[in-house]
Amino acid sequence: MKINEGPIDRIIRVIVGIALLALALFGFVGGGWLLWVVSILGAILLVTGIVGFCGLYALLKINTAKK
Repeated sequence: MKINEGPIDRIIRVIVGIALLALALFGFVGGGWLLWVVSILGAILLVTGIVGFCGLYALLKINTAKK
């Protein structure tokens, strides 16, 4: 896997991912399917931000990393 996310993109993903997981964890999101959607989206953003690789970016041939 080649890193395809730039530093600003990664920071934003980590912050938003943590925020979404915190909202789900502390009960600010209603139960049911919405809780699952917010949790999964937060986890995906957090992991892709930490790893630096986004599969969707790879499919769409987007690269925000410095060349």
